[in-house]
Amino acid sequence: MTTATNTSNHPTIAVIGGTGHTGRRVADRLRARGLDVRIGSRSGSPAFYWESPETWAPVLNGCTAAYVAYTPDFTHSGAVETLAAFAKQARRSGLERLVFLSGRGEDDALRAEGVMRAAGVPTAVLRSSMFAQNFSEHFLHGAIFDGVIALPAGGVAEPFLDLEDLADVAERVLTAPVPSEETLDLTGPRLLTFAEAAAQISMVLGRPLIYQPVTLSEFVEGALDAGVPAEEVDALRLVFEQIFDSRNAYVTDTIERMLGRPAGDFAAYARRAAASGAWSLDPREEVSA
Repeated sequence: MTTATNTSNHPTIAVIGGTGHTGRRVADRLRARGLDVRIGSRSGSPAFYWESPETWAPVLNGCTAAYVAYTPDFTHSGAVETLAAFAKQARRSGLERLVFLSGRGEDDALRAEGVMRAAGVPTAVLRSSMFAQNFSEHFLHGAIFDGVIALPAGGVAEPFLDLEDLADVAERVLTAPVPSEETLDLTGPRLLTFAEAAAQISMVLGRPLIYQPVTLSEFVEGALDAGVPAEEVDALRLVFEQIFDSRNAYVTDTIERMLGRPAGDFAAYARRAAASGAWSLDPREEVSA
């Protein structure tokens, strides 16, 4: 079997999931450094589909490294097997390093990390806490306009991570002189309950926002009624069964160690999101318009 070779004078970095919440930030940083970036996504050229292994090699061949953000979620049927096959293709394509986005406290994520590393390509794992941007870009966005964040989290605290920090770390690891095989546990600088996070957002918006604890079944029903795709709701249900038990209620100093500065605070994220207009227009109205 022929192994693809890479041109070290003009390295190209693949960003798998390069139009997503984390991937687009990573790609922007790499381009800002003058690096060649190949986006792995359905809209990329060539197109990349996780469910179509024949699309992987055209994206990976000729690249020296890849940032890998798997979708829809590690709980998805066949996800671990898909990632195992992808990592083997990365080895065949001659990649010298992988940077893999994982999740803290998720059993399926741990299995995914294992198969990614088993293929033999040096792999750094970014094991991330819950994204602060879930409130402005993902499944909690619409709740801000309802004035109620309903989650099956009880009083559990979470060290919400600013995705700008995650992207900075990913860029650092992707471009370091020597490939890393570290597991980097990434968190924000402090623990916040969802009630406290809601209060922070309410403060910057100047309108009421409360946190309402619900059962898991109530969350699923509410998310489906709000128009969240069933596949995404099912993935969230499986993840929430694991992570909302305080297993992730601790902070690390990884961001400060890697970047030489403190991790971004949730309050600063909330002010920035509000100033950007993220909470000015309900995304559900955009869809229905």
